[in-house]
Amino acid sequence: MKIDLKIGLYIVTALFLCSCIPNKKVIYFPDPAFNYNRPTAIPNGNSTYFLQPGDVVNIRIKTLDKETADYFNIMPENGLLNFTNPGFYINSYSIDLDGTIDLPEAGKIEVAGLSVNQAQELVKNTLQPYLSNASILLKLVSFKITVLGEVNNPGYYFIYNDQATLLEGLGLAGDLTDFGNRENITIIRQVDEGSEAILVNLKDPKVLASEYYYLKPNDVVYVQPLKAKNTRNNLNTFTLSSIVFGAVSSTLLILSYLDDN
Repeated sequence: MKIDLKIGLYIVTALFLCSCIPNKKVIYFPDPAFNYNRPTAIPNGNSTYFLQPGDVVNIRIKTLDKETADYFNIMPENGLLNFTNPGFYINSYSIDLDGTIDLPEAGKIEVAGLSVNQAQELVKNTLQPYLSNASILLKLVSFKITVLGEVNNPGYYFIYNDQATLLEGLGLAGDLTDFGNRENITIIRQVDEGSEAILVNLKDPKVLASEYYYLKPNDVVYVQPLKAKNTRNNLNTFTLSSIVFGAVSSTLLILSYLDDN
């Protein structure tokens, strides 16, 4: 019986140790080149996003002639719906499959393949004959990412900026859990041919220079779990059995001791 108890104790101890996560597993960018004395330069692409069919852009036109501005704006400035996510979508222009948006008076303007700044300049020049001294503001409002897996707050998030990094996306989702595998993060991206997927290793400082360090609209970031999570789940299931095993073993030991005496 004592041998059985020792075996049970060894099994519980082994499972507990296997479920522990080493500190090195949760550290980002463990590069010895990083130091306290001087910054380490890491060139990256800082890639510019180019508009494509399916994107949604919001165009706001400001001019001294309010009536004229309201004619070109889908919704007047005082519209309460303007400042919500559905409002941005409803009161904006979707880029058609042919890469164009359809503006009042000006007609179709091809903006696919242009950066946000280039599209803004094109719209301004196109509307110049209809608006004098007008200020044109064009923003991409369909920049949405989805973060799934071993993060504290999985879900989809809107990016109110022209670009966002992988770290910013993970930050929006509350960072990785202790069981998130920093070495295996999958990024799924929409391309002209369909979808593409790539694995990113947050423990490799080279990721800071990767083209996938910058997220693009509709990217899906999936954080894979560590094997320790399955071990921990198994340990939780095993705990009840261990308690029952210990109770039964203790009872048998007591009964055996009483019989001997």
